[in-house]
Amino acid sequence: MQRRVVIPGLVGLMLLIASVRWWQASQEIEDTILQFHPPSLEQRLAAIGDIRDLSPTLQKAFTPGRNFLPMPMPGPRDWLAKYPEGGQTFNDFLRSEPNRLDDQRRLIYLQPIGDFATNFAPSLEKLREFTETYFTLETKLLPTLTIAADQVTTRVREGTERPQWLAADLLKLLEPQLPPDAYCLLGITLTDLFSQTTDTYVFGQATIKNRTGIFSFARFDPAFYDDPRPTDVKTLILRRSCHTLAHETCHIFGMQHCIFYSCPVNGSNHLAENDSRPMQLCPVCLRKLHAIVGFDPVERDRKLQEVYQQFQFLDEAAWIQRRLRAVAGESHRNN
Repeated sequence: MQRRVVIPGLVGLMLLIASVRWWQASQEIEDTILQFHPPSLEQRLAAIGDIRDLSPTLQKAFTPGRNFLPMPMPGPRDWLAKYPEGGQTFNDFLRSEPNRLDDQRRLIYLQPIGDFATNFAPSLEKLREFTETYFTLETKLLPTLTIAADQVTTRVREGTERPQWLAADLLKLLEPQLPPDAYCLLGITLTDLFSQTTDTYVFGQATIKNRTGIFSFARFDPAFYDDPRPTDVKTLILRRSCHTLAHETCHIFGMQHCIFYSCPVNGSNHLAENDSRPMQLCPVCLRKLHAIVGFDPVERDRKLQEVYQQFQFLDEAAWIQRRLRAVAGESHRNN
């Protein structure tokens, strides 16, 4: 039997090459992350804008205090590590000329697409109620729309073996169906989505110009990944669905991804990052929404607190209670 002879110099060279490749990979990750630097306190306050001429209540509503967390450093897989963004201040938002409400266009419409008659689908009525309360605009639920196979580009995602619809095709289908009194039309589906710019999936896609959006809740059920369902799975799916509705609808209002605070309008590159973001708008994005709709922030929070309690979003309800103490001086309220 012949013995295999290993040349020590060759082994050393191979180890050296492996070490260099590991170092290069780690540097690429580090360099990518270092492209984004969380804004300083001064930059965050500047993004909110000058609030001195606003009413005392609005000044308190747009003052962060201790209720809002600054944007953290991204992990290597997070959105801002992959797609560094410069952010959109309140003044940037105004200069972008976002869609305004008028006497005719003041309603939000939800358009279910495909089958929602499953045991773990989010309640359509609860999604309507959340949207109406969150954006303080009347929201109507349309009859479910059935899509023919030749109306949308479909592929089977390798790894999940589940069908995906091309989001851009669905937006084209929705655009001519925008009601004349609609501020926007939001398509919602349980079918996974993809875009022409990604090899994996997207949670949603929206167009400001045409006031339409399409959002998928497919990946919000742990069973999508063949993971076990927790005991509170229906609450989990509903919260994830409401969060995505809030995020994508804010885009239709003209908001770009937020980089100033931990906020539902932050970019999200994976489900764990999405779950880590709060439901409440940060002061920058809240002021943007207020500039379009003109709501009473205290009354909005009171109604949201009731919805969150009803939906068993207990962390969100508790956060609003703390915020109401800061903005309106309210103590514990009986439910």
